[in-house]
Amino acid sequence: MKKILIVDDHAVVRQGVRYILQNELQEVEFGEAETAEEVLKKVGEQNWDLVILDIKLRDRSGFDLLIELKYKYPQLPVFVLSMYSEEQYAIRMLKSGACGYMNKENAPEELARAVRRVLAGKKYVSPSLAEKLVFNSISDNEKLLNEKLSDREFQVMLMIVSGKSLTLIAEKLHLNVKTISTYRSRITEKMKMSTNAELTSYALKHDLIEIG
Repeated sequence: MKKILIVDDHAVVRQGVRYILQNELQEVEFGEAETAEEVLKKVGEQNWDLVILDIKLRDRSGFDLLIELKYKYPQLPVFVLSMYSEEQYAIRMLKSGACGYMNKENAPEELARAVRRVLAGKKYVSPSLAEKLVFNSISDNEKLLNEKLSDREFQVMLMIVSGKSLTLIAEKLHLNVKTISTYRSRITEKMKMSTNAELTSYALKHDLIEIG
């Protein structure tokens, strides 16, 4: 019996994903979680064959949670199912340890096939993402500004544009405020911006805003 943990802060989405997979997969047991805290508790209490994770959670960024899950449980497959476009998140998520990435708009047709693939120990990427990965030799001048950030810088930027103070970010990431301030300086330099308002405006324009 395979065990899949569905993580999303909307009950209707969790139930929809469960319905799709129950109709297509045999001998699968499902669990649900709506917050990062709940995920960490359930993953710590029992073994799961797959975590299906949304990027936007109420208490933490799914990106942040992915990094922690892969650090604590490197063998645990995490499949990202999100409303955000592949162009903005997929490659970064895969490089951070996700076994696949799918936009929710494609879920009804593709989700069961993708889950079968990752349960078999493989990775899943859409044809369009596969093409981008193959030809991922875009010059720095052609990249979006946020693509020039390291994973940690990107993580800090998401927290800044969601309205968190440097002190709160430092607390959540278990770093000191001076370190977070240094990250912010690097972010604004690479993004060629000087204020949080400019970063937030950019994040809104490119669908990067994280709430929670």
